Amino acid sequence: MTILMYQIPLGAWVDRFVDFLTDNFAFIFEGAAILINWIVSGIASILAFAPALLLIAIFTALAWWTSRWPIGIFTGLGLLLIYNLGYWDGTILTLSLVLTAVFISIVIGVPIGIWSSQNNTVKNILTPILDFMQTMPAFVYLIPAILFFGIGMVPGIIASVVFAMPPTIRLTNLGIRQVPDELVEASNAFGSTRWQKLKKVQLPLATPTIMAGINQSIMLALSMVVIASLVGAPGLGTDVYRAVTQIQVGTGFEAGLSIVILAIMLDRISQNLGRRNSKE
Repeated sequence: MTILMYQIPLGAWVDRFVDFLTDNFAFIFEGAAILINWIVSGIASILAFAPALLLIAIFTALAWWTSRWPIGIFTGLGLLLIYNLGYWDGTILTLSLVLTAVFISIVIGVPIGIWSSQNNTVKNILTPILDFMQTMPAFVYLIPAILFFGIGMVPGIIASVVFAMPPTIRLTNLGIRQVPDELVEASNAFGSTRWQKLKKVQLPLATPTIMAGINQSIMLALSMVVIASLVGAPGLGTDVYRAVTQIQVGTGFEAGLSIVILAIMLDRISQNLGRRNSKE
């Protein structure tokens, strides 16, 4: 009974660990913040450089090319509606945050997924970590992100990366492991090195599954970027948060509809781009 009555100070241990990181690795967090700000600013500058109508035409053509013509028409009309409602700048900022979070998730997640597919020990270690990352409530990620990076855009992106990365890792690992053994054995019979086998056999055949993971990461990153408005991340989430706090139903509906249009556009383009690549 005495053991059961003792409360484990888990929260205090976590606080000490966070204090240790902030005291000893502040330079790493500052460097990461500078890099993330640079990436977001670069993407936002590129998107903002083109006139809105030209960018809408480009996205419409991309949706038409990757998907069927109804998706292209939906994308064009949806983006025109966003522009007409006055949420274009917020949409560009949100898109920049999502693309940054997804870019970081791919750069980190795909190599880890490949490593996991080649090593069962790594896979066994990563599985419970990924389970933890996917089941932890999204709001919890904002707390350490604020402590490490302060209020603003960077903690929102960091939280989005942590929240959105697991599908990319999981499906990269799954896609490579699902490559038929006969093809792997044939490549071995021809004397392929591990890198040649990975590059010319496993990755091309696993591309549809990897793209499915990236598609899920895009959706998770978008949802987290909206939540990140609570810590100062710009974009459409700020309009939604303001509408909620001020009970502005109309504004909330307009901003929410803009997010829905952006989400459907990104989902269909990324989903059908993976299928198109697999057919080619």
